[in-house]
Amino acid sequence: MKNHPEIELKNLSIGYKERRGEATVISGIEASLCSGELTCLLGPNGAGKSTLLRTLCGFQPPLAGDVRVAGRNIMDYSEKELSKIIGVVLTDRVILNNVTVRQVVEMGRSPYTGFWGRLGSEDCELVDEAMALVGITELQNKAMSSISDGERQKTMIAKALAQSTPVIVLDEPSAFLDYPSKADLMRLLAELARSKGKTIFQSTHDLDIALQTADKIWLLDRDKGLTIGTPDELSDNGELGRYFDRDGLVFRQEDRRFEVTV
Repeated sequence: MKNHPEIELKNLSIGYKERRGEATVISGIEASLCSGELTCLLGPNGAGKSTLLRTLCGFQPPLAGDVRVAGRNIMDYSEKELSKIIGVVLTDRVILNNVTVRQVVEMGRSPYTGFWGRLGSEDCELVDEAMALVGITELQNKAMSSISDGERQKTMIAKALAQSTPVIVLDEPSAFLDYPSKADLMRLLAELARSKGKTIFQSTHDLDIALQTADKIWLLDRDKGLTIGTPDELSDNGELGRYFDRDGLVFRQEDRRFEVTV
């Protein structure tokens, strides 16, 4: 399966409009996200990771430049059109009372089910498959209010999978998971990208796992801007060390791991 750019960022500036003007976080971004690849966005807190994710999902407009999705400016899409292309999992805690896990996953089919939201047999199969992929089938009849934060996060990921979009964007999807579950999730995302040709883009603080599973790494920093490469490239050219080395933390280039020094 030949990889091709699904999302392209052209001379992109991201940030916020304020009463006294614009607050630019990063400017001049040139990058692309390709089908069949898992791309991980790394960077320190405050670097603008969430702002970048929200901009390339169409949740906030760019300050300058373009986000192009399937060759078309993202601002030209309707919300319904975009919901069939990009599935999103954000860290924002959504209050969902009096609904079951299955009902939440079924919401991923809403772009396709019409006004009444009635699921056909194909929709139900996709919901079943999404829950099985993230390991929450046994939770499907439980109330969202009764499950753990980690189980809630898996449910929201299953909802995005059920949406059957070519692009999936996730903001720190493993934030509430234990380490084995983090590793399982990253393996799942990598497999979905490579076997189903999906474009998967996620921000994460799990540096070691990202370096072992991602096809591409985006390093984001307000001062250094955006640096892109494979884990091997960024390790060999010293960029990972330059981004993250500090007192008490050293990147070990020989085995692509971070070491805490005391």
